[in-house]
Amino acid sequence: MRCYVVGGAVRDRLLGLPVSDHDWVVVGATVDDMLSRGFRAVGKDFPVFLHPRTHEEYALARTERKTGHGYKGFAFHASPDVTLEEDLARRDLTINAIAEDEHGSLVDPYGGQRDIAARVFRHVSPAFAEDPVRILRLARFAARFSDFVVAPETMALMRQMVDAGEVDHLVAERVWQEISRGLMSERPSRMIEVLRECGALARLLPEVDALFGVPQPAKYHPEVDTGAHLGLVLDAAARRGESLPVRFAALVHDLGKGETPEHILPHHYGHEGRGVALAEAVCERLRVPAECREVGVMTTREHGIVHQAMELRPATMAKLFARCDVLRRPERFEQMLAACACDFYGRPGYDMRDYPQIERLRVGMRAYVGVDAGAIARVLEDKSKIPQAVAEARAAAVADALRAA
Repeated sequence: MRCYVVGGAVRDRLLGLPVSDHDWVVVGATVDDMLSRGFRAVGKDFPVFLHPRTHEEYALARTERKTGHGYKGFAFHASPDVTLEEDLARRDLTINAIAEDEHGSLVDPYGGQRDIAARVFRHVSPAFAEDPVRILRLARFAARFSDFVVAPETMALMRQMVDAGEVDHLVAERVWQEISRGLMSERPSRMIEVLRECGALARLLPEVDALFGVPQPAKYHPEVDTGAHLGLVLDAAARRGESLPVRFAALVHDLGKGETPEHILPHHYGHEGRGVALAEAVCERLRVPAECREVGVMTTREHGIVHQAMELRPATMAKLFARCDVLRRPERFEQMLAACACDFYGRPGYDMRDYPQIERLRVGMRAYVGVDAGAIARVLEDKSKIPQAVAEARAAAVADALRAA
């Protein structure tokens, strides 16, 4: 029985990155061997165990055989006669197929150290094509390790997988898991670029793929291309350390521009309204969590008016606050404002510009929520007039606050 650290822990150490978790592969052992040493079995599809003290994962060395479509279509074989090299051969990329023994010696049968030095993502074997999740994983790695490039033969293999319809069998939860992790990486735009290059973006996020090649007015968007703008906005959100809901909002905020009538291009009048149904469709298809869904749809609907905050009439601003339910969900409104700031700063040359719209909206919002609706209701004899009276009082409070600011 021999134990090796494998995968990300070895890769990250070789890259000089901090390592927090270790995954282990065990060669020459059976399930009974592991249980007799106090390990606790947790794997459903194949033998995985938790160490009795460290609680790190230990998996028996295994091989796998494709039995159906998707990432669940595999049969696994784990036994004491499976070698370390056979186990490593089933892994996705060479940089993830390096093992380290208890003495710190590396076992690298597929050239992972070479590819780390060359900053290349390369598949270990043709078996890469058997699991479509690996396309998403590689794209997510590209967002994390943004100085790596995809080996030409690996990109060609991913295109073949897409053409064969493999990504069409991915389950929504797994797609969201990988995309959300990519959004939280150093350069999310690289994930979009890789998915687009291999054709997977058009299958998984056709609404996003449709943005590429669509022009915008150069006066407001020096980058012109809407897809290029999306990448810049995503990377601005990453630089600013924004949360996942804000980054997801950055991803979907301009989807309506993909359906702009050709005769009005490069302008995109009404794209906010067109984008709402598209953002909702993405959320439904990928089963996006509620917080991300709410911030994403709100940002899609309202980012145009937020950008106009310096010119908004108080009554219009008050209606914005009402639509966004700032009385009950002020944190959602703040997340939307953060996404709008990323939209503003996601343009070449805008890094050093001021974006005063956010503070102006906050001034108005504080006045809006400060109105005592109960006090207004108590003095009105005609209760049917309460909603109108409260709305007028809130608009007046916003107006007073903006004048004083």
